Amino acid sequence: MQAAELKIIAGAGIGGPLRELAAGYEKSSGTKVTIFFGTTPELIKKITSGEAFDLGITPREVFEDAGALARFASGPRTEIARVGLAVAVRSGAPKPDISTPEALKQTLLKAQSIATILESAAGAQILKLFERFGIGDAMKGKVRSQPGPEHVGQAMLNGEAELGVFLVNVLTVPGLDIVGLFPAEVQREVVYSAAVAAGSKVPDAAKTFIMFMSTPEARALIKVKGLEPALR
Repeated sequence: MQAAELKIIAGAGIGGPLRELAAGYEKSSGTKVTIFFGTTPELIKKITSGEAFDLGITPREVFEDAGALARFASGPRTEIARVGLAVAVRSGAPKPDISTPEALKQTLLKAQSIATILESAAGAQILKLFERFGIGDAMKGKVRSQPGPEHVGQAMLNGEAELGVFLVNVLTVPGLDIVGLFPAEVQREVVYSAAVAAGSKVPDAAKTFIMFMSTPEARALIKVKGLEPALR
């Protein structure tokens, strides 16, 4: 008999822990798990395309899109994890001051180039910060927007960007040093929430996977991977 399959659509920024959790769930349940990872615009496009899926684990901004929201079953969503924005430099490079909003603003202005992902929930928050600081125009020539999380660190290691400005878990890679999280006054976390698809053929498996992510072992893994587990 063919094993059941759980199709998940998920934010790329939660990929680190989610890949390992999916492998553990497969082993314990016998259910095959396939995951499509993408940025927020990619997720909305995928969800609203009509393609079948069972579970979404995405930035909450996805659920703010009416078309995407309509593809999910009614009821409350389950918050899975949250992660803040940070700044990173190549290992050994001087660490600039980002201890206050004004210091962060000056660091951004002084940077020659910045790696990030503008087409993402985190990127939208970064663009809002540029506008809040009144430096939107000044940053346009500095930003080197990347197609996915794995490309941000690579762009820095290749010398394409002086600073990395993105989710702290994405910047925590060999060859980079974390300067620090954004100051609390301007910090905007990306929150990942889970919801079962309205047309899921395996809704019980989807609900069980959400519960699986609430176990102490899963929460510990999420934290090790640089995110804060949000389930209680």
